[in-house]
Amino acid sequence: MARTLPGTSRGVLDARTARDRFHVTRIAPSPGLAPFVEFLWVLTWDLRGRPPHRQRVLTRPSVHMTFTSYLTSGATRARIVGVVRDEFVEEIAGEGRVVGAAFRPGGFRPFLGAPVSAVTGRTPAVAEVFGPAGHRLGEEIFGTPDADGAVARLEAFLLGRCPPGPDPRALRAARIVERIAASPALTRVDDLAAELGIGPRGLQRLFREYVGVGPKWVIRRHRMLEAAGRAAAGTEIDWAALAAELGYADQAHFTRDFTASVGTSPARYARRQRGPA
Repeated sequence: MARTLPGTSRGVLDARTARDRFHVTRIAPSPGLAPFVEFLWVLTWDLRGRPPHRQRVLTRPSVHMTFTSYLTSGATRARIVGVVRDEFVEEIAGEGRVVGAAFRPGGFRPFLGAPVSAVTGRTPAVAEVFGPAGHRLGEEIFGTPDADGAVARLEAFLLGRCPPGPDPRALRAARIVERIAASPALTRVDDLAAELGIGPRGLQRLFREYVGVGPKWVIRRHRMLEAAGRAAAGTEIDWAALAAELGYADQAHFTRDFTASVGTSPARYARRQRGPA
């Protein structure tokens, strides 16, 4: 597939098991779409003769546009997946395919025409956001058997609706999210706001408008992504030291947050990553 990106999406939990259940390909967007879309993606699975698989994902502050074909049953689903604050669990069975676009923080704002927080925690149909054109797009993608062709149709649809250029405030929101992701030691909204030279309330308004969730959630989620990534690496971890590094006052609070986000304690999750799939 052209413009394929290496690796898989960060946040897929129990990745060793996941690799045996489905395959994900990420595709770089064309230059005209790149300011708005981080990557396009195709997920395929074939579990015929095997039990269904429930996949848990530690979500990032990203909106996705997805087109799911359940090939075994013939069912289809086209939806916008707003930022998911809590757990995201998807069950797959039989054989199927998902074609999707992962928008950059702030990147979905011009397509939605409203604050991104309007779809946070929601999964409206593509046709609800894009009208009859969105419905037709779903029919075209579902009717396209090859993944390359389906991705090309989705990309052409979005390119046809791109504004002349990105919103400077959206670019700023995206850069701030990148700053948070790259800085595990950054744990407080007030510290981030001071570093940026913006008031905490102004930062919160920017995030509600363009990211869909507040900066506090983004900071905490990226700290959990960091912790889950280290737990999956297979090396011994001093959990008390990691909790302190990620800004927690004590290990117990860190463990509660990790368990709520990942579904099990950090030590147990780490052991599971070293065990058989």
